[in-house]
Amino acid sequence: MYSEWASLSAQITANSCGAQCFSVLNKFPASAGREVVVSVVRQLGTNLGITQNAEPSHLVKDEEVKWCMDVICFGLSLPLQEHETIKDCVNVYCEWLTALHPQPRISVPKPICEDANLYARQIINHFHNLFVPRQGESADTIKRQAVLCHRVLRTLQQTAQISQLMDRQTWDTLLLFLLAINEILLAPPTVKDDVGDQLCERVLSVLFEVWLLACVRSFPSPSMWKTLQESCSMWRHRVALVDQWNRVNLALTSRLLEFSYGPAFPQLKNADEDGQLIPVGMSNDCVAQTWYRFLRMIGNPTAFCSPHIISKSSHFVQWALTHEKGAETHQHPCLQLLPQIFLNAMKGISSQVDAFLALPLTSMGAGAELAVARPKCNSILHVFHEWLFEAAHIGGDTWRQNRKKQACEASKRPSSMIMEHRKGSISLSQPNSLNDPASLPPTLTIDKYESGRAEAIGTLCKIFCAKKTGEEILPVYLARFYMALQQCLKITESKECDETLASILLHSGDLFRLDLDGINVLLPGFIAALEIVLPDKDLKLKTQSMVFNRTELRRSAINILLSIMVLPLHYQALPIRDLSSETSEKMFTFIQLKSRLMNILMNALQVETDAQNTHMLLGGLLLCVQDAVTFEETDMGGGSGATHMHNSGGAQHHEANLLSSACSERSASLVSTGTASLGAQTTATMGAGSGSIRDTASAHDYPSLTISDDMSFEFGQELEGVTTYDNAHALFVRATYLVCHRLISSWKTDLNVSLAALELLSGLARLHIRETDALECKRAVKWICDYICYQCSRPPPAHSKDLHSTIVAAFQCTAAWLMQHPYLLQDKDCLQTVLEVVELGISGTKSQSKSGDIPKFKDEKELKPASMRVRDAAENLLTIILEQVGYFPSECGPESISSLLDELALMKHCNSMVPAAAASTEQAIAKFKYFVTENSTILALLEEPLGNDQDPQPTVTLLIRGPFGRHAWTMQLRHLPRSKSGIKYHAINPGRPIPMNDISQRPECEQKNFPDGVDKVQPCVADYSIPTIDQIREQYGSASIRELEAILENQSIHEKLAWAEADNSVDSLSHSQECVPPLVCQEFHAARLFLSHFGFLTFETRNPHNPAESLGTPPQRPLIVLDTKSTAFAADLDRLDKLSARTHDTVYVFYVKTGQTSAQQIIGNMVEETSLSYDPHFAGMLQTLGWPVLVADHSGWTGFAHNSWSLKGTPEEQQMQQMQQLQQLKSNVPSELNYNGSQRVLYWADVSSEIAFVVPTTWNLRYNSDTSDGGSLSNSDQIGSSNVWARCESDTGTGAAKSKPRNLSLELDTGTGRTQKDPVPPTRRKGNVTKPTLLAQAPAKIFLVWLESYEDYLNFPLEDLLAYTRTGEELHSLQQPRAADCHVIFVHSLMSGLLRVKLQGPPGRMSFATPLVDGMVLSRRVVGNLVRQTALNISRRRRLDNDNYQPPHVRRRLKVQDIVQKYKMDLSEAELLAHLFQRAI
Repeated sequence: MYSEWASLSAQITANSCGAQCFSVLNKFPASAGREVVVSVVRQLGTNLGITQNAEPSHLVKDEEVKWCMDVICFGLSLPLQEHETIKDCVNVYCEWLTALHPQPRISVPKPICEDANLYARQIINHFHNLFVPRQGESADTIKRQAVLCHRVLRTLQQTAQISQLMDRQTWDTLLLFLLAINEILLAPPTVKDDVGDQLCERVLSVLFEVWLLACVRSFPSPSMWKTLQESCSMWRHRVALVDQWNRVNLALTSRLLEFSYGPAFPQLKNADEDGQLIPVGMSNDCVAQTWYRFLRMIGNPTAFCSPHIISKSSHFVQWALTHEKGAETHQHPCLQLLPQIFLNAMKGISSQVDAFLALPLTSMGAGAELAVARPKCNSILHVFHEWLFEAAHIGGDTWRQNRKKQACEASKRPSSMIMEHRKGSISLSQPNSLNDPASLPPTLTIDKYESGRAEAIGTLCKIFCAKKTGEEILPVYLARFYMALQQCLKITESKECDETLASILLHSGDLFRLDLDGINVLLPGFIAALEIVLPDKDLKLKTQSMVFNRTELRRSAINILLSIMVLPLHYQALPIRDLSSETSEKMFTFIQLKSRLMNILMNALQVETDAQNTHMLLGGLLLCVQDAVTFEETDMGGGSGATHMHNSGGAQHHEANLLSSACSERSASLVSTGTASLGAQTTATMGAGSGSIRDTASAHDYPSLTISDDMSFEFGQELEGVTTYDNAHALFVRATYLVCHRLISSWKTDLNVSLAALELLSGLARLHIRETDALECKRAVKWICDYICYQCSRPPPAHSKDLHSTIVAAFQCTAAWLMQHPYLLQDKDCLQTVLEVVELGISGTKSQSKSGDIPKFKDEKELKPASMRVRDAAENLLTIILEQVGYFPSECGPESISSLLDELALMKHCNSMVPAAAASTEQAIAKFKYFVTENSTILALLEEPLGNDQDPQPTVTLLIRGPFGRHAWTMQLRHLPRSKSGIKYHAINPGRPIPMNDISQRPECEQKNFPDGVDKVQPCVADYSIPTIDQIREQYGSASIRELEAILENQSIHEKLAWAEADNSVDSLSHSQECVPPLVCQEFHAARLFLSHFGFLTFETRNPHNPAESLGTPPQRPLIVLDTKSTAFAADLDRLDKLSARTHDTVYVFYVKTGQTSAQQIIGNMVEETSLSYDPHFAGMLQTLGWPVLVADHSGWTGFAHNSWSLKGTPEEQQMQQMQQLQQLKSNVPSELNYNGSQRVLYWADVSSEIAFVVPTTWNLRYNSDTSDGGSLSNSDQIGSSNVWARCESDTGTGAAKSKPRNLSLELDTGTGRTQKDPVPPTRRKGNVTKPTLLAQAPAKIFLVWLESYEDYLNFPLEDLLAYTRTGEELHSLQQPRAADCHVIFVHSLMSGLLRVKLQGPPGRMSFATPLVDGMVLSRRVVGNLVRQTALNISRRRRLDNDNYQPPHVRRRLKVQDIVQKYKMDLSEAELLAHLFQRAI
């Protein structure tokens, strides 16, 4: 840099020598000169105003002043015993130097004031005598000399700062003087407590600070800069040199950053005194010039690693020649500080790099935020690469080879080449090889410089980790960096962690996330390093003096692990070349590294004690298992492909995926190798030589739950030796066992770790693995239940909000396992275990604490759950077991767990309902009778059959609205089986023939009154006793006879008519001969029958005089009648139906193109004109988040409160209008991205939660502004659908019925037999159910942001985008979601096809949930699943952390109680029975 400029070293030497022979008194004996000095200086000192008032000087001529200065010059060289005299000399000169000040002192002679620069230069040169070390002086006198030197330095520095008169020659004289005194004090080898040692820090600081002043007032010439550089090379054995060099460099760097990168660039925070180093008037160009010159001032810092170079000065040679035992120059004791000096120099360079990267000086490098406007990596490397790369190789194989090569070349040189002139050219960049390293003392061996080497490689890692998206780094820099890393990552046989390895891991967290070309060649080296740090609990350190935070080291190692976990399955058989070998003998493939990574992860998780580190490892574990499962499902052609792979691998893959875990921890992660199976009925035997697998799934619908616990320890050890156990099923088993075991043993007292472990177990439960091991699933459920039991059994002081949060999360995890594995409930032991835990959660105790105890019946127990939250969670699990396990999703689909029928829909199917009247919900409700039972369930009874005339049975249709949803049931009263129910009961007895009514034809014949022979009989007197008709006519007359004949004829006619009528009547003789059944009743009071048959009308006999047996208030009765005549009843029912029985969340998805920082730009990405420029993987990710649904037909959560959970029964005309409007709004949005909620939305749901994924567009802002201006979203029922509710109860009690037969599991017993140690039974906070509390927490806002450029996350306009993310359930203006409370999941696509994750959220104990972890690298095949799980877990954690949150079923129960209070009818028993006989309208 200054090779063509002459050095001023000779002038410094001349000035030093000349100062000592300036005075004429040197010609006289020392005693005579001393007497002259004492006399003259004492007189001059009295006029200075120190002991008395100052007087004008009597020296008025130049000759007089010069003579006095000649005397003072001699006085400054007196022995230190003449301290007072020397002190007077110093005082006089310091006063005279004020001639350069704006206001000189009165005691300054007039000639000096008239030509201040001339005399100042002479005075400055005379001061040299004061700084010359005196030999053989005592420590006390040396301290006195140091005090005087401090006075002179302070005066010179002050003069330089305030003087406006100094010319360039004076500045040069001052700078050369400072160089000279530094030379005389610092160039010799360090001797403890000598004057050089005491003044070292001070003289260097004054030199550098005055030099900076000179750069502003009179910029030094290149010769001056070259002299400074050469001088500094002679002082490098002084620690203070590097310290002051670092101090000045940082101060200059701070100013350099201010004008180079603008005020927005983070300011470098220096110490207050360091901030004053840079003069005020220094221009930007001057700062840049000065910065670069100071940076190069001490040469290459790697020279500190070569004591031979540092000790080449004449002072060290003189010490070596005069040493009594003989020694080499590099053996001086002061050189033992060189390793520390080298470390300080590297720290200084590292601090400057941190400043350019805007890293805080205290940062460990991992996770620190980098400035967006930071310089490119190439720019920083152009400045520092030579020093850093050489320093990183110190002590490595490459360094040793170069040293041997240079030693061979040096041996050919003549011996005269060894000694060089002290100011000659010195190769500062080459390690010295002229001396045998064996001659070095033990404290200077090359391994002692490892701390500096570690700092250098760590700094390089920070530089390369600062690469921006799309930034190019020169291949030569990448190559040198990779070579340096490979050298530093070499693991010794002792498997110890040295400082270099620790530094690399601490600062390389982002290396594998930045698309660095060829970075994967370092993968084997990093894996070997991780195997040193992570698996062992007690890290083996090379030296115990290593200072670093072991937890931070493990965290950084885990960050690296999370960034490389998916690489084996991503690249599979791609080879990894070895940098150090040209052959392919050491070549690895990516897939071969998978088992090593799995071992690192499992072992690290087993020994980790830090909560945050454990949280990260748990997220990585679920990523691995999920990735393996998805890989085997997709890339390998599903289950059959997976089976084929494992069977066709020959000896290498000779195992079947048939792992049943054993009880011991040792055998948790084993794979059956075909020799035996640990499950009695889950075996799949390997055919001898055939490779066929016998699948037993066909023999049994569900896997067996038989547990074999008699596995020997030796067999477990044998299985542990198997290395090929990293397939999906084996990972599932290992993960389940390990996490459950540690959850029970170590993690149960830590809230965050427990939640992360339970989240992981829930994620494992949802995995669809072909060879699902039922034994492991059962064991996992058993462990989770044991965890709940342990947490509940902890002493009362330990019961806290955090403890109960873990219990609630464990209940939710149990529900996930049972929903995904319903066959578990078919196992008697598993079912008993789960139900016992449910009972424990609801009541606080188990009915049977131990197996031998007598069970305690439910109605005999005192209900004291751990808390209301725990009881609610247990009730929810019980309902899921009873209603959902094995039955979800229903016919309604996963979008609803309630029936999609309501009163209006049911009445449309009734024959009596006129279609025109079906438009009114109130008219439909009037057809129903409403009752409430258990004070938590509303029964709506409809007595009309639903259009079924073919089978007229007593029919009742029920709409049951309870805490867990709305359900529709149709019931018929049957007395006969369906096979006989179609016979007509009004017909004649079918067992007899039908009688014949037809009369047979008889031949007509004349009827005879008497026999044929009657005429032959002779009549007697008696025969004539009866008169004939003629005699009667004669006797009575013919009129009477005719009247009688008429009567007879009429009678005959009437009788014939009567017989004819009787023959045609059912009362005829033919019909009335048999008994027939009565007609079937066609008019039913079905509701009354239902209530009576189900026991709702069975009133117990009570003693009215006994208060305990009184009927009680209406809410406590078994059946409560509701008055449906109120016009608000239908609205309240609708509000109840709008309360979902599941939690609901919304995730807002944004796409950010490179450089976009405004909300309008980001929202504008969703227009069709820009759809072609999307990353194609973005649309693919959207499809994996959920399934598309049409909002118009969707009955679940849509992302907006106004149209969620409603039956889509709008008239056709309105529906057509809505579709047309939506089509217009949709016209400018690409179809594959149109999920803004106007027409379509992405949706996902399980039995307990719903989540909608919305991609906002400009429509969302218009929609939100419309609804906020007095739309339907502001009413109380929509606010009531929020996720946030205050716990409350009805005004009349605890909110449940008191009758023992029905409500033993829902009511708390407030008995008085409680001891002090028992927990106090929890109660709900009182409040109004329809109004959420103002103290409630606003719903969490979760953003999913796709970044084209990773750095754009720093400028993401979160606050501005909140306006596009309103759901309509925001509570009040005071509780609008804030940007600080939002959770953001950033996803950045790497060039490799992988995805980098960045999490951002509010600080807090429970902010970040698994499985996604900040910095994790994912494969595209699992991103949707993991993002969805993370969003759900974030919301769950937020609810757990909210004191005022209530589960959905509790909100519904409280709403039912509110309806009861508003519409109950206070009926007595008689009035209730009478009400049942009133027909519905």
